[in-house]
Amino acid sequence: MEPVPLQDFVRALDPASLPRVLRVCSGVYFQGSIYEISGNECCLSTGDLIKVTQVHLEKVVCKNPGTGQSIELDPNFQGLFSPLTGPQSYETLEELVSATIQSSKELPIWFMSTHRIDTKTRVVPQEQPLMLEAVEMYLGTRSARCVLGTETQLVILHLPLYQKGPFWELETGAPRSLLQALRDPALRGLLLTCPSLPWRSLILTPQYQIQAVMHMRRAMVKIPSTLEVDVEDVTASSQHLDFIQPLMLSETLARGGPFPLTTEILGVPDGPPIFLSPWVASLKKGQRLCIYGLASPPWRVMASTKGRKVPRYFMVSGAYRGKLRRRPREFPTAFDILGAVQPGRPLRVVATKDCETDEAEMPGFTSLAVGDRLEVLGSGQAHGAQGEDTDVLLCHRLSDQAGEEEEEECEEKAENQEQIVLPLYFSGGFVEEISDSRRYNLADLTAQFSLPCEVKVVTKDSSHPADPLPSFSGLRLEEKIVEPFLVVSLESEPGMYFEIPPRWLDLTVVEVEGQPGWPAGSLPVATVEELTDAFYYHLRKLPALENQPPPPRPPKRHLTEQKKQSSKETSVKSSQVSKLQQPLLLPKLKMETLPKGTNNRLDTYSKISKKALRPTKSNTQDPDDDEHDYEEITERFQKTL
Repeated sequence: MEPVPLQDFVRALDPASLPRVLRVCSGVYFQGSIYEISGNECCLSTGDLIKVTQVHLEKVVCKNPGTGQSIELDPNFQGLFSPLTGPQSYETLEELVSATIQSSKELPIWFMSTHRIDTKTRVVPQEQPLMLEAVEMYLGTRSARCVLGTETQLVILHLPLYQKGPFWELETGAPRSLLQALRDPALRGLLLTCPSLPWRSLILTPQYQIQAVMHMRRAMVKIPSTLEVDVEDVTASSQHLDFIQPLMLSETLARGGPFPLTTEILGVPDGPPIFLSPWVASLKKGQRLCIYGLASPPWRVMASTKGRKVPRYFMVSGAYRGKLRRRPREFPTAFDILGAVQPGRPLRVVATKDCETDEAEMPGFTSLAVGDRLEVLGSGQAHGAQGEDTDVLLCHRLSDQAGEEEEEECEEKAENQEQIVLPLYFSGGFVEEISDSRRYNLADLTAQFSLPCEVKVVTKDSSHPADPLPSFSGLRLEEKIVEPFLVVSLESEPGMYFEIPPRWLDLTVVEVEGQPGWPAGSLPVATVEELTDAFYYHLRKLPALENQPPPPRPPKRHLTEQKKQSSKETSVKSSQVSKLQQPLLLPKLKMETLPKGTNNRLDTYSKISKKALRPTKSNTQDPDDDEHDYEEITERFQKTL
């Protein structure tokens, strides 16, 4: 097949013959664009192969060849189109009939008038196609018997041959719809006419959207038929070609199978790694993966280590089989205590810091000492000193009795227990008081207790020989997330199974031949994955966490209180500075203790010292040093400062 413009190829294409493989013979490139404009392909290189799978008519451009004006028609346009045989017109019906006889054409023929025709029975609109069946005498006048087609019936009209036009001969055949006119190859390039449009003659130019597959293009390619490229049909010689369509892991997940699926990695997303596992280094271009489907269960728990200078972060699967024991939780504020309260579960805490506050600012709260035990009752509101309600935590101060005796006497002494309130913004130090020695699995623990939760892994996961969690003194289970993971293994290492979240590690792969077998028994699950710091903090910024309310701010103090506090601080600082600026007192030797040879110099020194240095009385003189006098060293002290 010779190269033809893409527009001509599409107009002549039979949709029943799809798919067709085309080779681009002359490419096109739009400056300023990379691949596409408005979702359509605009850059095709010479030699590109295109597998056309579908052609869709988008619109039809109707152009007036005389004026150059154009309008766009919807593919559902209901007007009828008739072709014009040529540019010649006839002034009367007699001229049209004579030209038809001279050209040896047989009746009937189709024609139209560019003006309205008025008869005794009806009015024929301008440019309405009429079929001339015969010439006969009608009411003593030589007339043309014509047929006017309407939506409901055929009307016979007798028009005298002297009827004035101008008249235009139409191609033999009934008027066609828009789609029929576009599909008829005999009408391609001819002038057409349509009574529903304002122009006598027009040209139809359809615009199609081509859906095709291209090599190494992940999505279906959309190409406009108006793209100025020449193509060649090479379907017959391209039966052996396979068009490789890359897939994303997210698309594989959305497609839902079939699994298992053998794929080859074409690309790895840029950016720092999200897991600190050895299999991450194997995710390279060309590596083959076996995808076995969705991991179960779909939920994970994020955990951080406790008691280490540099914490480590993990994502623990819901299928984790290790045993955990609860550890006391730490609460830096009363707001954190309120978040840990669960209905039907008593919560007791112990203060780890001495705390005092002004009772006038928050009535009901005096002070807390290290070791004070509190039983949390719930939240409430208290009337503060500034005349506004403040959210508080209601607690009972418990005695130092512990264990069973206190529980037995709890009801009897309930009336005598001291009730205190803690503002939610109150910053102190508390630790949970628990006596739970049970061992939980991860599913039961997250179902019975709210997160975050402090635990210690006492029994490792038997399915994970290198389980790192039991080696830590404590773990903080931060949050439970639900995210689909794909169970994957390396074809080069069939025994290595791991789980990939397509949302955060969306590899580009391509399907390859091969059917991996299912592993013996249940599908292995990677229960523990260590996270990088950056990815952990990214997970902590998910929308589920962003919707949590922030902790309350402490109320602003009155301006007078701030002035008093600042004046107190100023007085304290000034007193400290005055103490620092007190002169240093040094002992002065008596004149009698010096040799006589130095009397003159001592007299001179005593004179200067009397003028420059004035002795002062000291309130802190040592009683053993009564024989010494003291003097100020003001200048030396000022230089030292």
